[in-house]
Amino acid sequence: MTTTSYDGPVPADDAATGAAATTTARSPRPSGTTTGAGFSTTAVTTSRRTVLQFFRTPQVLFMGSIQGALFLFMFRYVFGGAINPGGALDYVNFLVPGFLVTVILWSGMSAAAGVAEESSTGVHDRLRSLPIPRSAVMAGRSIADAALVGWGIFVTAIIGVLVGWRPDGGVAKIAIGFGLMLVAGYAFTWIFIFIGLVAGNAQAAQGLSMLIIPFSFISSANVPVASMPGWMQPFAANQPISVIINSVRGFMIGDVSQLGVGHTLAYWTVLSLLWCGAILLVFGFLSVRRFSKMK
Repeated sequence: MTTTSYDGPVPADDAATGAAATTTARSPRPSGTTTGAGFSTTAVTTSRRTVLQFFRTPQVLFMGSIQGALFLFMFRYVFGGAINPGGALDYVNFLVPGFLVTVILWSGMSAAAGVAEESSTGVHDRLRSLPIPRSAVMAGRSIADAALVGWGIFVTAIIGVLVGWRPDGGVAKIAIGFGLMLVAGYAFTWIFIFIGLVAGNAQAAQGLSMLIIPFSFISSANVPVASMPGWMQPFAANQPISVIINSVRGFMIGDVSQLGVGHTLAYWTVLSLLWCGAILLVFGFLSVRRFSKMK
């Protein structure tokens, strides 16, 4: 059997295919290249998007600012005359630091509703379809919601000064107290993000968030724990909101000896940070896992 060779011109299509194959073989894709944005870029972009949403819906900023202030006025002027914090501490100086901490919970309700709305309207589906780290999406959301919490604390602090609050712990300790509140605000934001992810819609998220609000009342925020029924005191004294309030109050007045809480300021501060770390780890993990597996 004789084999015949063809030495004529090569068809254009075959030549192009061969050239492409040769080029691909000679120029492989660099092994380190990736597609999509990295963690920090995704987190910053998601956070910026959420903050812009806050400004486009002024009701969110307004409610985050006014809720704590309304309750502060109520307790300062309606109930304040009937409550004695004990010792030489004025009730307004006892009350305001507690309210600054509970602003974390009141502001967090809007975070749960916002996350639930984005989940139900398909925003999360589009984000999960992009080549970006899914944990970064939740991290960006938490940063934006923590900024809203910080805004609420700032507004409530100004109103507290207007109604007679005078922190005398010194500039350094007062700054540490506000820093601790921001840390706690970021940690608790993850609780409300998780609530928003498991709720079916914004209305359900608002309802589920109300399960967290009792922590602001069954605490040392408004009255001394010693004034509560004996069966309630162990929970009220050791739940995370009370622990953080004790620490913040200590920084604002300069010492915890006037509060009758039984431990040093360092003790309450370390315990507060441990609570914040535990909440962040548990609910951060649960939130990222829930977001990644949602369909």
